[in-house]
Amino acid sequence: MKKLKFIKKKNSGRDQSGQVSVRHQGGQHKRYLRVIDFKRDKIGVGGRVVSLEYDPNRSVDIALIHYSDGEKRYILAPQGLKLNDTVFSGQNADLRTGNTLPLSLIPIGTFVHNVELTPGKGGQIARGSGTSAIVQAKEGDFVHLKMPSGEVRKIRAAGFATVGVLGKAELKNRNLGKAGTKRHMGIRPTVRGVAQNPRSHPHGGGEGRSGIGMSLPKTFAGKPAVGKTRRPKKYSNKYILQRRKAGKHS
Repeated sequence: MKKLKFIKKKNSGRDQSGQVSVRHQGGQHKRYLRVIDFKRDKIGVGGRVVSLEYDPNRSVDIALIHYSDGEKRYILAPQGLKLNDTVFSGQNADLRTGNTLPLSLIPIGTFVHNVELTPGKGGQIARGSGTSAIVQAKEGDFVHLKMPSGEVRKIRAAGFATVGVLGKAELKNRNLGKAGTKRHMGIRPTVRGVAQNPRSHPHGGGEGRSGIGMSLPKTFAGKPAVGKTRRPKKYSNKYILQRRKAGKHS
């Protein structure tokens, strides 16, 4: 669909002034950016799955939907979604893979993806390959949702979520095979601090193989890399009921 994709602009990790503000980015193969419908706001309008396509910008495949009113949109393709299937959005939609409903109407124990944190903003949670969240409980205006990370948190029940688990779960087993694949993805090499010269990194310098030469590791900018870093407190702490389990994310 030419109307739903445009060339993705490269910035190579550089800011407005041309300076590198995000390291380890650059190169990248030319790509088209697909416009994905994360809001799923075609309420009560049925859509037919016309094609399942590869998207180079994300880990999961996408599905092209032709709606009965003539509009065409891309959505994330869950496991089990097939050609010519029909998808719906809204309170009257059936509890079927690919359909989008308010969390308040989704039964406990259901696997969902593309979950809205703020009603009407569009899905922000569980959008990667093989991911899903589980509806665990309902409490007033909130639903308890178990995240892909193992964290359990309260989400507003008025927010929309799509039923099903996203496809391409086997992608995590992919072997890139060569360094060039990373370069095609826009990821540049990361050089260890101890291998650099002292002007480029606080860990640099020394004769032969040497340690970092200090008690606490530092970033390339000389700020602490462990312990009390610059990470601010999570504004949504009050909604988190259970922290993610240690070792779930490496």
